[in-house]
Amino acid sequence: HVQLVESGGGLVQAGGSLRLSCIASRSIFSINRMGWYRRAPGKQRELVAAIGSGGITNYADSVKGRFTISRDNDKNTVYLQMNSLKPDDTAVYYCNAYVTSPSVYDYWGQGTQVTVSS
Repeated sequence: HVQLVESGGGLVQAGGSLRLSCIASRSIFSINRMGWYRRAPGKQRELVAAIGSGGITNYADSVKGRFTISRDNDKNTVYLQMNSLKPDDTAVYYCNAYVTSPSVYDYWGQGTQVTVSS
């Protein structure tokens, strides 16, 4: 079992930056993939960025070049650095842990609101 707690959301003007943090209740060293998803009003949840246990990352096309995901295994924490924010980035951002052992399971945080004003 993994509990995830996000922080770092808030209100920012377009062009600004925020850094989201996700602290896990246990070691993330062996977690196959950690990721950030978001759900904007009236839209489905979408993958923003993910990072594998080996450090390989992938990003949604809409955030490439602006967002950076990283993980600190010693601190059981995953970060999402968001630069050049746009109003379209406004959403609730959720941390995700995809675990495959002892069984496949997705863990989710409670979400943190990011609002970008124009």
